[in-house]
Amino acid sequence: MIEVNAIGNACPIPVIKTKKALSELGGAGTVRVLVDNETAVQNVTKMAQSAGGKVTSEKESDNRFVITIEMAKAPVFADEAAEEAPRSGDTVVAVASDRMGSGNDELGKVLIKSFIFAVSQLEKLPKTMIFYNGGATLTCEGSPCLEDLKNLEKEGVEILTCGTCLDYYNLKEKLSVGSVSNMYSIVEKLAGAAHIIKP
Repeated sequence: MIEVNAIGNACPIPVIKTKKALSELGGAGTVRVLVDNETAVQNVTKMAQSAGGKVTSEKESDNRFVITIEMAKAPVFADEAAEEAPRSGDTVVAVASDRMGSGNDELGKVLIKSFIFAVSQLEKLPKTMIFYNGGATLTCEGSPCLEDLKNLEKEGVEILTCGTCLDYYNLKEKLSVGSVSNMYSIVEKLAGAAHIIKP
């Protein structure tokens, strides 16, 4: 049995830790996951069930939940299964803002940081990440996403930021990861992509 302690971990870390533990099993076995909120229980349960696991969960206290995952065979994850499908190109992530979704701006900034971290944990990384308009600030000095973006670049992901946008925000000298691009190149990358992800 493998035990995963994800107490105190924000989304999507409990799911990522659990996925790694299931991969380490390599076949039949049990993974026990500790989390501190209902949302994590639901997210881990959904991922584990989609990978072929039998999942049960128990609430031990207000901020302690135990999820038990029984695997009869090696897990099959959605992003790995997708690799077997024929593709005409690669995945491109297009980020147009320094926050994700609409509503509360502070929450939006937390979500975009979590989104970029989650991208960095995918089994199959995107070929390119494009940043434009408000998203251009995420590749510049002071961005909370720089560490994850630099790790993605080290893994071979092309990081491109719109030059017009950098000029508009007076950030060209503060670009800290990847390279400057132009609208024609951005359109080319988007047109050649098999999948485009927009947070």
